Amino acid sequence: MSQKSDAEIAREAAMQPIQTVAAKLGLSADLLEQYGKYKAKINPADAFVLPKKQGRLILVTAINPTPAGEGKTTVTIGLADALNQIGKNAAVAMREPSLGPVFGIKGGAAGGGYAQVLPMEDINLHFTGDFHAIGAANNLLAAMLDNHIYQGNQLNINPKRVLWRRAVDMNDRQLRNIISGLGKPTDGVMRPDGFDITVASEVMAVFCLAKDLADLKTRLGNILVAYSHDGQPVYARDLKAHGAMAALLKDAIKPNLVQTIEGTPAFVHGGPFANIAHGCNSVTATLLAQHLSDYAVTEAGFGADLGAEKFCDIKCRLAGLKPDAAVIVATVRALKYNGGVAKSDLNRENPEALQKGLPNLLKHIDNLKNVFGLPVVVALNRFVSDTNQELDLITQTCAEHGVEVSLTEVWEKGGKGGIDLAEKVLAAIEQQPNRFSFAYNEQASIPEKIRTIAQKVYGAEDVDFSAEAMAEIQSLEKLGLDKMPVCMAKTQYSLSDNAKLLGRPNGFRITVRGITLSAGAGFIVALCGNMMKMPGLPASPAAERIDVNDEGIITGLF
Repeated sequence: MSQKSDAEIAREAAMQPIQTVAAKLGLSADLLEQYGKYKAKINPADAFVLPKKQGRLILVTAINPTPAGEGKTTVTIGLADALNQIGKNAAVAMREPSLGPVFGIKGGAAGGGYAQVLPMEDINLHFTGDFHAIGAANNLLAAMLDNHIYQGNQLNINPKRVLWRRAVDMNDRQLRNIISGLGKPTDGVMRPDGFDITVASEVMAVFCLAKDLADLKTRLGNILVAYSHDGQPVYARDLKAHGAMAALLKDAIKPNLVQTIEGTPAFVHGGPFANIAHGCNSVTATLLAQHLSDYAVTEAGFGADLGAEKFCDIKCRLAGLKPDAAVIVATVRALKYNGGVAKSDLNRENPEALQKGLPNLLKHIDNLKNVFGLPVVVALNRFVSDTNQELDLITQTCAEHGVEVSLTEVWEKGGKGGIDLAEKVLAAIEQQPNRFSFAYNEQASIPEKIRTIAQKVYGAEDVDFSAEAMAEIQSLEKLGLDKMPVCMAKTQYSLSDNAKLLGRPNGFRITVRGITLSAGAGFIVALCGNMMKMPGLPASPAAERIDVNDEGIITGLF
């Protein structure tokens, strides 16, 4: 196996001019808005006029993430490369990385080894400026709201019932809860305030679910920002903020086109977290990948209980998408971790622990096959420490549940290491039944929708609602704002809302401590357990190891 780092592999790769990559999708050079030689934005209005290919949509998801790493993004990229290797016309659609995790605990998020999207350093840092535009739009709304209160408060907004928070794309726990408006009377009205990370902002969710600029502006206007003193909702459109917000986002809303190491077209656009928001790249990017290629490979964040559930119940429902197959990424190491093995001991053969950890994978298989009705293939991301006994145990167990396993080696071999996976996915699409459906009816009550997700997808015994959550539910019901999909905000590390309950826990209850409305995005958020919308940096942040030399070469991203 190559000893080169991901950064070295990316730096040595020979990138194709973006016009060459675009031509593979039938996009001529005059349809590109170039950002240098290797990045471009695509105006959807121009691209959707081209002949439609009605590409098959393949969702890549995973087991619950562990410190051992699963490589879901790497497999997503490698699968698209592999499809092209066997003569199919494939494109990949994925999210842009957030600066918070890049400088926090995760590092870069552009794939790994020989299955990466390029230019890796640009994508991981400022890219084409989309996230800065989203943060600016978020904070423009915050500034206009506070200015309205200061300038006489014609809408009678209750400063203690302001829902809208500021945003910054950085892990900064210091900003979670603040008091704004301190100082002189001319410095604003003092009130409780706070920041969310940009990828948790409703503007990000709106950005990724909007079908075009007109839809974006409408959704921005529908954002609920506060309540008046007499309990009436106040929306962004009431502040006349949505037009200017859309103006800030008019270029950002155009999907970004880049390439994999092997030259596969890659749409990298939008980036909501899946443990807080809906965790999927933009609808427009996915639709473009489907429109311009025969196979569109996309991913949803974290485990299938979060990203895949929201992909199906929120993104597909609101955008009219129907996936053709799902790939669940797992590793022997991660399953042993779910079976109780310490991270330091994961390289040792341990079939007993693997047997204990396998139920986590089986639950995700069950969800995708039996809750959402999709054809499923398991991609086992192979490591050198994996033994034949361990690999055989996983393969045999999955076979008993009617699912094929593919040993993937895309990190080491690129697309060639994913050919078996590509062939098994194609076979699943053609041979397995596709009875795609949603987990719940959006017209059900909010508690019923939450309870359905918790019991059917997580395997919970039941759900407990705090008094505050129930009051918020009743308020939304009175306003007629309860008939929307639900976005569950919970830990990614467990099927439960307790990060320490690994494997496939049973007999647990989900605690919903709060309910918020993302009216612009079109969903209701259920805050579970200790989930926060602003992460903090770890004791040793990745930023300490990231540097740039005198020649401008960045190190430490991987």
